[in-house]
Amino acid sequence: MSLATQTFVITRADVAGSSAIPVRTPLVRRGEDLVAMVAQAVRGIARAGDVVAISETALAIAQGEFVAAEHVRPSKLAYALCRQAGALATMSQPESVQLVIDRAGIWKVLYATLVHAVARLRGHHGAFYEVMGDAVAAVDGYTGTMPPYESAIVFSPRDPDEFARSFAARTGIACAIVDANDLGKAKVLGDSGDVCRANVEKALLDNPHGNSDEQTPVVVLKWRGDGVNPLLQGASK
Repeated sequence: MSLATQTFVITRADVAGSSAIPVRTPLVRRGEDLVAMVAQAVRGIARAGDVVAISETALAIAQGEFVAAEHVRPSKLAYALCRQAGALATMSQPESVQLVIDRAGIWKVLYATLVHAVARLRGHHGAFYEVMGDAVAAVDGYTGTMPPYESAIVFSPRDPDEFARSFAARTGIACAIVDANDLGKAKVLGDSGDVCRANVEKALLDNPHGNSDEQTPVVVLKWRGDGVNPLLQGASK
């Protein structure tokens, strides 16, 4: 299978000398040896000094951390809450909302809803997500994922730091597990211990990953500038 080698130059000042290369992989499946798959995909592209950024969704799927939406039966509360959420939010999907309720508990969800309502009266938005925190962040909606995962609700991966360290130990290349989206946000969930998280996040704000038919859940970050590589630890944060 051919590898995508198009380069996207990052324009953020701290990482202006870096480039991001999306890499195509085979379809990731439950139980996949993701280290071996990614190592094969980036062969000839990534080397020591680079950072291999892997989508959290790919890792979660390999770990079996997902469920088909048709297996979830939303409650009346889930339907009521999803009608109040933005169209692009995980909470806009009743099945995803139900999983949040199941994981966090109905009383915490009701409390967050009450806090949200009071905060809205005072002009503050987002209180529900502030109260729920990781309980919402741990559930990723199913919109935009390629078959056969188009109706899969994906959870956060287990121990992304451990996986990243394993990848680095087996390949000699730094690794980061990242959550990036098309809304200009990127977050490193785990790394191999030698990654400057802040700068990797800046380098991925344009979200060069593609979990749909692009099939590029891996991005190789390369430092093309002079001096210290800001993508690795020791760089200014």
